[in-house]
Order: sequence, then C-alpha cells, then structure tokens
Amino acid sequence: MRKAGLAIVLGLMPVAAVAETVTIAALGDSLTQGYGLPAEDGLVPQLEDWLTAQGVDVALINAGVSGDTTAGGLARVGWTLTPEVDAMIVALGGNDLLRGLDPAQARANIRGILEEAQAQGIEVLLVGMQAPGNFGAAYKEAFDAIYPELAAEFGTLYLSSFFVGLTQGDAAPDPSTLREWFQSDGIHPNAEGVERIVAGMGPSVLDLIEAAEALPQN
Repeated sequence: MRKAGLAIVLGLMPVAAVAETVTIAALGDSLTQGYGLPAEDGLVPQLEDWLTAQGVDVALINAGVSGDTTAGGLARVGWTLTPEVDAMIVALGGNDLLRGLDPAQARANIRGILEEAQAQGIEVLLVGMQAPGNFGAAYKEAFDAIYPELAAEFGTLYLSSFFVGLTQGDAAPDPSTLREWFQSDGIHPNAEGVERIVAGMGPSVLDLIEAAEALPQN
C-alpha cells in the first residue's frame, strides 16, 4: 500500500506532528514545462509560489515535456506517480490538436492516465482542452467532450481550460486576440500570462489538495 511504512511511523507520533507536505505531479506538455521562459517564470514554480502564499504546504513536480501528446503522457504516467506523489494535475491534448490526431485515441490515452491514477489512489485535476474549428464541427465536438465526460466518469476534479485565467469565462481562447499575454509564437504564455493562468487555475488546485488530504494514508 502507498506510504504504508510512513503511516505506521506516523501512527506512533503525536497528532500535531503528522502534517506533511502535499506533493503534486503536474503531467503535461510545453505549457506545463514552461517553454521559452526562465525556470522560475514557468507554470509549476509560479503555481507553487501562489499556493504557498495561500498558506498551503505543497511541493509541485514539473512533469511537463515539451511536444508531448496524450500518448506520451500515458507512456510515462506510471513512473511519474512515485510513492511521494499525493495528487496529479493532467493538462494534455494541445499537441494532439496541433497534429490533428484522432479524438478517440486521445480519449483512450487520457482514460489510461486516469485509470493509472485511480489504481494508485491518486486524486486528479483534469484540465480541459478545446479544439479549434478548422478541423470541422464533428472533430471539435468529439475532442471537446473528452475532458468533461472522463472527469465525470472517474470522479476527478475538472477545470474547463488551461487558459481560464486569461479568458474570463471563454473556454476556447484565440491566442491571437490575447497577444500581450503570449510569447512571439502566439502559443505559449509569457511570464505575465502564466501569472494570470495560475490565478485562474489556483482555486481548483486548492480543491485538489483538499481532496488529497482527505484520503486515508494507508
């Protein structure tokens, strides 16, 4: 069982001493990895700082790989979920869209990621991704449905869009209309954009931490 040895030790300690850091793995692509930014300006460091400012004892693991697809995330989720990980943010799918990959395969890959997390007793925040219209209405409908439907099926926490902090309710942002928050490629946010993304994502991550802390440590 996960953390069994630690649980035994903690069982012998006073209640006041059992609080421990919540460790979250952020499984994603270049948006998570912090492409084009100094390390301290990327999503993971900024999110960890934001959470710490809320008074949370948390450590984030940057499991973002630039260029990764949902298939890549599935291939590495097993060794990403090391014993110290209590929860996971899953933010994948952008590169599947850039390559026009089959939504059915993306769904199967994300399902596999959630199945692995479920098997290991890991709480998940699933971050949605929306397809652009240029692939056609049927493609967009199939892809956009992946995230809310799987979140409901697996009972995970769900955030409608990685960019919710930039769009103020618009779940399908057009980066070309938000240039000041993006790098010159129009795809990856700059440091100020990441700051806004963190502010939008942060409350959902607080919910994730609360859910992870509620799990029995056995």
